[in-house]
Amino acid sequence: MLTRQFTEEQAMFREAYRRFLAEEVVPHMERFREQGVVDREIFKKAGEQGFLMVWPEERFGGMDDYDIRWEQVIIEELAYARCSDWFGSLHSRIVAPYITRFGSEEQIHRYIPGAVSGDIILAVAMTEPDAGSNLAGMRTQAVEHEDHWVLNGQKTYISNGINCDLVVVAAKTDPQNNPHAMTLFLVEAGWEGFERGRNLNKLGLKAQDTAELFFNDIKVPKSNVLGEAHKGFYYLMEGLAEERLLGAMGYLAAAQLSWDLTADFVREREVFGKPLAAMQNTQFKLAELRAELDITQCFVDQAALAFNAGTLSAEDAAAAKLKTSELQQRVADEGLQLHGGAGFMDEYPISRQSADAKIATIYAGSSEIMKLIIGRHCLGDHYDPFNQRNF
Repeated sequence: MLTRQFTEEQAMFREAYRRFLAEEVVPHMERFREQGVVDREIFKKAGEQGFLMVWPEERFGGMDDYDIRWEQVIIEELAYARCSDWFGSLHSRIVAPYITRFGSEEQIHRYIPGAVSGDIILAVAMTEPDAGSNLAGMRTQAVEHEDHWVLNGQKTYISNGINCDLVVVAAKTDPQNNPHAMTLFLVEAGWEGFERGRNLNKLGLKAQDTAELFFNDIKVPKSNVLGEAHKGFYYLMEGLAEERLLGAMGYLAAAQLSWDLTADFVREREVFGKPLAAMQNTQFKLAELRAELDITQCFVDQAALAFNAGTLSAEDAAAAKLKTSELQQRVADEGLQLHGGAGFMDEYPISRQSADAKIATIYAGSSEIMKLIIGRHCLGDHYDPFNQRNF
């Protein structure tokens, strides 16, 4: 495989983070999966060692020279340690930037230090029971009063829903005149009218708490409006390219692990008196996947550099998300098949790799939505594949 473009400091950070996971997280993952939620203490321990949020300004405990490859290291190591159902990066790099990008200085100082330390766990609430990718179908509403808003609605499939202390909530604020007019609110979990539903049982990612949230006549101070009222839709759209790139990094890292687990297994498993790895069918399947993994890794790494340069387009992020999420599923499923009956047993990691992979083509925008984004771009009148690439 081609040499990857990480700095010496990032390589050292990778080793340190790998040790942190091995010592503080991996030994507890089975318990977290059984209880359906990661202990809050893990957020605190990561924060104490500078591993929870590495990107905010130095005044908040981060670094001023941040690039997205720092988060890429974290995501890859989480996947390879089989800790991806701890959604630290959702807290760190998907939710928190809404506050630093669109929040006031007062909001930033009120919430970001606690998010860096792990004292405040973050979540974002967009999805509703009858409105998934269609944000225009959102029913949660907020009505403006003199010095506050009154928020009512229900959200579902909210990651960090049990652990969260602060939720970025999207709500319609002018439904009669403009279906796209929505506002983002910073809602604290202890407020009157905030209720958590059940911790939802899932096919995979068992340790990740995923819950329903209910907002019943919550009085939200105007000081907790994030950015400008009615512009929440555009704020959400602005962060989607990065979210999809971050997802792609994790999907691909999980696929790399599935390949390695399978390669190790077929070298040891004997069939008809010789290793399964000696069978031509096995070699062809794993060779094809190996080539696709390496080529896709190059694309994702270049997309990360494009993000740092400010040139990552929505369609390139969608392409990365589409191909890596589908590749994660395919590698895990091929690996399970090559494991034979052992692959169906929970004691073999490939079984969980397969179950965990199923959500990848759905959240952060389904494969069908990614194809729509890519198709609208590549079928345009002026599309040129040799000049349009942003990296």
